[in-house]
Amino acid sequence: MKLKLTLLIAFIATISFVSCSNKSDIRMPKTSTDNIKLKGDHTVYGLACEGCTDSVVVLLPVDGKDPVQYNCLNAHRKGKILGKLKIGDWIAVVPSPDNKKVADIVIDLDDLKGIWCYIVMPKLKDYENMSMKLQNRLMKELPDSIKETYMIPREYGFWMKRQWICQSVGYVASQNSLEDESPVVYPPLGYFTGWRIWNGKLIISSGTPNILKDNTIEISNVRYDTCNIDYLKDDSLVLSSDGVSRSYYRKNSVEELNKKAKAMAAKLSQKAMDDAKDN
Repeated sequence: MKLKLTLLIAFIATISFVSCSNKSDIRMPKTSTDNIKLKGDHTVYGLACEGCTDSVVVLLPVDGKDPVQYNCLNAHRKGKILGKLKIGDWIAVVPSPDNKKVADIVIDLDDLKGIWCYIVMPKLKDYENMSMKLQNRLMKELPDSIKETYMIPREYGFWMKRQWICQSVGYVASQNSLEDESPVVYPPLGYFTGWRIWNGKLIISSGTPNILKDNTIEISNVRYDTCNIDYLKDDSLVLSSDGVSRSYYRKNSVEELNKKAKAMAAKLSQKAMDDAKDN
């Protein structure tokens, strides 16, 4: 994929997906289409057909064969019907290993797609080298005017698209060296590239983008973060891994989100410039 450097700066966005665990044994296929499975994935993909109820899911397979009916009563009782199934939606069914006509998990992939965000707050610089007690004391001693200026929440997130493409959102390009004057830092961002389903779990791939001499982008240090989908309904999504969960809310526009983030960054940059003049 070829992108100019200016487009990369505007596009690069990535969060450190702390609520997910790295699964190095899972490999993404080189071809990115809706119908190709990951190795070891027993999920059945297709379209939701007429006849879906709280106890039955009717799926039209991607190979064009006759619709398949799955009993999903237990999945419904256990909260494993993720999303609101609608006729024609792209869905994923994880059959029970004991009975292939019983669904353990059902995911409405069209509901899962979209822009999902959460709020992050900045932390004091060098907070990683501070004890929690020291962090709390410094925060209490920080003047309210400084808190109002610098302790501004930001929206981080990712945009899951068709054909298993994933893009990070909420990125703010570095403004200038005056950012060093800020007493706070935001969590690091990463570079999301793709997403997949693997036996009912969500896998998101990310890496480090490197710009080559011909202005193409090469992704290195690729990792695969695997999460349980605990909840998916309307505009809410909950993912978890290793006992840690995170709630997300849906956004309708990447442009709106990034515009807001850049406006906040511009405000901080102006504040830093004003402070530098005063000094």
